[in-house]
Amino acid sequence: MAMNPAPPNSTNNANASSGTLRAMPSVPGSPTFSPLYRQIKALITKSLQSGEWKPGELIPSEVELANRFKVSQGTVRKAIDELAAENLVMRRQGKGTFVATHQEARAHFRFLRLVPDEGVPHYPASKFIEVKRVRAPADVARLLDLKSGDAVIFIKRVQSFDGVPTIVEELWLPGLIFKGLTAERMVEYKGPMYGLFESEFATHMIRASEKLRAVVADADAAELLQVAPGTPLLSAERVSLTYGDKAVELRRGLYLTAQHHYENELN
Repeated sequence: MAMNPAPPNSTNNANASSGTLRAMPSVPGSPTFSPLYRQIKALITKSLQSGEWKPGELIPSEVELANRFKVSQGTVRKAIDELAAENLVMRRQGKGTFVATHQEARAHFRFLRLVPDEGVPHYPASKFIEVKRVRAPADVARLLDLKSGDAVIFIKRVQSFDGVPTIVEELWLPGLIFKGLTAERMVEYKGPMYGLFESEFATHMIRASEKLRAVVADADAAELLQVAPGTPLLSAERVSLTYGDKAVELRRGLYLTAQHHYENELN
């Protein structure tokens, strides 16, 4: 005898008829849903990542983007609000929305948080100690999501404020992305380092994660900073990321805080 199929779940039917979506348990491989403005944000971010709009360029207006994606202007505005809050785009009153760039003066201090105790924050002068292509140590490879032994560019420099050595930094950059980067090019480039990475290597730093700890100066750091061994320093390890949360720089710095302090905003 033929069996009647089981009746549909009455609870699900009620939810469907009311137009209300209920959160479902997370199941591996199941689809995920996000608000429409988040989907538009992802599409705009994809265009930024692909280089459709270059750093510093004006992006289409909210009306143009709304027409392009077939959504309301309000949905586009909400997407751009989040992109602006994340420093991926910049709004300029009466001019429009532009792709964020590290060439702008206000962007210089997004990642440099060392502020003078007195006076106005300003960008330090750099002296390059060493620039070379090496094989990535295991810890560096792990943080940059590379294979141990992959090529990286190693940079060591001292940064000075008003002639006073204040920061000793060691940087590791993926060799494949930054192929051709030399000490000569960095010395002749007068803007911020991230501006160079952006303009010549198509790598835009959009966010970073950082760890801080208190240390004392070893003999090498003491010599470069012109202080006595054992002087208290602030140690910062930073991994900077580009679109897609791809790690593209590891930076380890030692900061002399006799006349400076580390400043951050917590939301």
